Amino acid sequence: MTAENIVDIRDLAFSYGRREIFKSVSLSIPRGKVVGIMGASGCGKSTLLRLIGAQLRPARGTVTVLGQDIHGLERDALYRLRRKMGMQFQQGGLFTDLSVFENIAFQMREKTALPEDMINDLVLMKLNAVGLRGAAKLMPSECSGGMARRVGLARAIALDPDLIMYDEPFAGLDPISCNVVGKLIRRLNDALGVTSIVVSYDAQESLRCIDYVYFLADGVVAAQGTTEDVKNSGDPFVKQFIQGLPDGPVPFHYPQKAYAADMDLPA
Repeated sequence: MTAENIVDIRDLAFSYGRREIFKSVSLSIPRGKVVGIMGASGCGKSTLLRLIGAQLRPARGTVTVLGQDIHGLERDALYRLRRKMGMQFQQGGLFTDLSVFENIAFQMREKTALPEDMINDLVLMKLNAVGLRGAAKLMPSECSGGMARRVGLARAIALDPDLIMYDEPFAGLDPISCNVVGKLIRRLNDALGVTSIVVSYDAQESLRCIDYVYFLADGVVAAQGTTEDVKNSGDPFVKQFIQGLPDGPVPFHYPQKAYAADMDLPA
């Protein structure tokens, strides 16, 4: 790993049982950049985040985070490294019985020895950064989808991480909320000097806030490039994905037998 890369993945292979997800994936996440991971549903985007966080172990290959082989760490060292990572979960992941304020304060109380008055100030600062200081007393059930995503973003930056990972931050949001969240990802990344990984199938929104993108397909990196490279690419896979075309390298049908075989009809 070079000093310029906060994450380095080399020759990564992983399967869920007999279902192969990654054959051989290699990619790098440069420090200070917003990097997109895109691909069709089921290609392993969220799985890649779990491998980076060491929730899953690869069958082969290495994942280096902040200069450390994350799958070779003992538990205490792994937990220390995870404190340098922030995560915005796909479904929000907020504690439903805690207020917006308490959701952000929770990990500060669990992971630091900060006095309560300082925690109060820090929580309000994080909420103010995502435009929700006035919503501190609301419960998650009182928040819209876009607000819940922004609360999740405030929680992801609560401990001032070096790396923030976003799992489908635009899923299920209206166009206005998508635009707000995308701008927040870009603004917070640059203002805080962090590195961000954005996993998404929403190419149009993602390309507005990222610097570089990797496309995953068939267990490998199928394509990669800067935002401008991708927008102007003639690669059939990239073109199909960016334009949402029904026909192309990504098939509509899941692999299957012929109708006759499934229905016991003569071929």
